[in-house]
Amino acid sequence: MEEPLEETYLRWLYSQVAATRWKNPTRTYWKLLGQLHKKEFVWFVPNDDNRATEGQDLREEFLETSGIDIVDENWMTLGCSFLEMLIALSRRLDFETSAGAREWFWCLLDNLELRHLTDAVDIPPESIDEKINAVIWRTYSFNGRGGLFPLRHPAKDQRQVELWYQLNAYLLELQTG
Repeated sequence: MEEPLEETYLRWLYSQVAATRWKNPTRTYWKLLGQLHKKEFVWFVPNDDNRATEGQDLREEFLETSGIDIVDENWMTLGCSFLEMLIALSRRLDFETSAGAREWFWCLLDNLELRHLTDAVDIPPESIDEKINAVIWRTYSFNGRGGLFPLRHPAKDQRQVELWYQLNAYLLELQTG
């Protein structure tokens, strides 16, 4: 029996940022990444739709690399998941710095204080949703704390700044120490 498309896709997304060879729950993140994938990335700050589009574009890559030709068109047009957005954003960070998309993905999860949530950790899904919602609905601090890109010296209230410019300000702060 074939695995459902969504499960195959989640396995592929997982493989983009984590090693699939581990079976030890202290080294796997299936529950966390599954939760990130269940949550839709909703945008309302202008131009953050670009982050959603890049996340959805991962589906095309998945189909191409998996050799899947026929899928329900509705699946292709589903909203971007938070996981898809994070992976696409990590790839952007890699392009800007050549530090590696996987490394950036886990750095973003560090910034959200989620990296420690291996499969061995028993935490209610609501706790994860709280962190995700802080990013989506921009309820983090003005300096980006609680979001993806915390800054020491923000020029603007980061809750009003599109993610692309937050990313660039974050990188600039990292470079200048």
